[in-house]
Amino acid sequence: MREISLKIYAVKIKPVDELLFNKLILCISYDEQERIKKFKRYDDALRGLASKILLRYVVASSLEKQNSNIRFAKNEYGKPYLEGVKDFHFNLSHSGDWVVCAIDNLPVGIDVERIHDVDLNLSKRFFTEMEHNYLTSLDDCKRMEAFFELWTLKESYIKADGRGLAIPLNSFSFSFDEGNIKFNASDSFEEYYFKQYSIDPSYKLSVCARNMDFPKNITFFDFDELASLAMKYLCKVNDL
Repeated sequence: MREISLKIYAVKIKPVDELLFNKLILCISYDEQERIKKFKRYDDALRGLASKILLRYVVASSLEKQNSNIRFAKNEYGKPYLEGVKDFHFNLSHSGDWVVCAIDNLPVGIDVERIHDVDLNLSKRFFTEMEHNYLTSLDDCKRMEAFFELWTLKESYIKADGRGLAIPLNSFSFSFDEGNIKFNASDSFEEYYFKQYSIDPSYKLSVCARNMDFPKNITFFDFDELASLAMKYLCKVNDL
């Protein structure tokens, strides 16, 4: 198995015709197909499919593993992991037009969110008092961006930790000091590192990792390129 290092992948999805959608869905497992088919909205189904395709391609290419041998399970908190492979961790996130994935040999979390208007009472409810006060001190034009900077950082941490929302979002905090991200959590006994990337002016993206060697750049896939790779390397396997 190749040595795994921290890498981040992103694909900007776009609508596909029914024929290609039906071909691509054969690249994922039967259980995954059934979950995709339950989506009532096409956009949600396409995002779900794109995230599964991206993950399977990244796993197959990183581990030189046949798609038919890729099996996923979940921990007690619902975080997915790859069965039968040690020292390989991944995390997915999608929002709006973007699907992102992070992999590493240690736990990793990633979150992308489209910036939109939100009720700042959410920060009072879910953030620490310090974080809420920080947001309310900002101008209106900067407040929403800052909200999603904090939100994605928090989501990336609880996903990397593996306990998800079992960790209250107001039980840990973030602050910014000359561009550096400062993290404080009284119940965290591991060292975590954070980095934010710019992928789109309308989105915020945060990554949390136990490794501090973040890649300088994200690996971007054009959706047509990802679909072509999936058809070539994933969909030739029919026994998922």
